[in-house]
Amino acid sequence: MKRREFSLTLASTMAAGSLVSTPASAQGDAPKAGTDYYLVEKRAAVDAPTGKIEVVEFFWYSCPHCNAFEPTLDAWVKRAPKDVVVRRVPVAFRDDFAPQQRLYFVLEAMGLLDKLHAKVFAAIHVEKLKLDRVELIADWVAKQGVDKTKFMEHYNSFSVATKARKAIELQNAYRVEGVPALGIAGRFYTDGTLAKSMDRALQIAEYLVAGVRSGR
Repeated sequence: MKRREFSLTLASTMAAGSLVSTPASAQGDAPKAGTDYYLVEKRAAVDAPTGKIEVVEFFWYSCPHCNAFEPTLDAWVKRAPKDVVVRRVPVAFRDDFAPQQRLYFVLEAMGLLDKLHAKVFAAIHVEKLKLDRVELIADWVAKQGVDKTKFMEHYNSFSVATKARKAIELQNAYRVEGVPALGIAGRFYTDGTLAKSMDRALQIAEYLVAGVRSGR
């Protein structure tokens, strides 16, 4: 979903568009800079330790394309080479994205991503819950057995605010135009529009990771 299309009211009703995985054309061709991906003008920050190659997935919980891509990404993460570190980064193109962005970082801080990350997508896209305000999010989290007071303490903490700020800085450094999208090694960016599908975006990410690994 492109940045200009984002709306909390439109996200659940938009038909599948250019960022949904579809059969890619010319998959056998080597990806081309400026067409299938682009180089980041000023290298973006990476959190991966020395010797590791970072792949960032930019996403938004209310994005239907991110929801559709999540199982594919999860499977890709599980089979990724040992020198690849995958990091999910929630975007905030507008202020009303902030509650869901903070939700992700609170789940991360509380060690609840494995338990609840997929459930957030399901709550929004399957159960059709409107988790767009902190009050609604906190009530939903409490129903999942999480202490609501501790959740709100993390939600309002300096550390979560700092992570949210850095996430926005990273999305801007990669010039993210829509989600889901991938950033590779702080140097390259691709998404479903450039790659023609998110399946092919992962193939392009693999190509770029191989290039970084070989020193290209």
